[in-house]
Amino acid sequence: MSVEILKPIALIVCLMSLCAVFQVAFLTADMDMEQKCWESLVLMFLWAGISVSSGMIFRADEGCQAVDCMRTLPMQIFFWGAGTMVVMFFAAQYLETHCIFFRDVRRL
Repeated sequence: MSVEILKPIALIVCLMSLCAVFQVAFLTADMDMEQKCWESLVLMFLWAGISVSSGMIFRADEGCQAVDCMRTLPMQIFFWGAGTMVVMFFAAQYLETHCIFFRDVRRL
């Protein structure tokens, strides 16, 4: 009974930590690049720990069956989210330094 109550709470905490990593990596403009990388990395490790513990909670309900912790919903959210955010982070840094997305209106 208590595992059924802990599952949604663990999933919500996992998703909130996902939002925290996203906010630091993409929505904070007042940090320099090195500080943003370190803070994102620390939050990513925290998110990984939360996801593993949530995966253990999801796995505990299966009983005697040997369910792999990596196949649970919080761990799948972590792997997909972390992979996507790493790719988007490096793509955003490349585009920020090598591409210009605005038109110089002073020439008109």
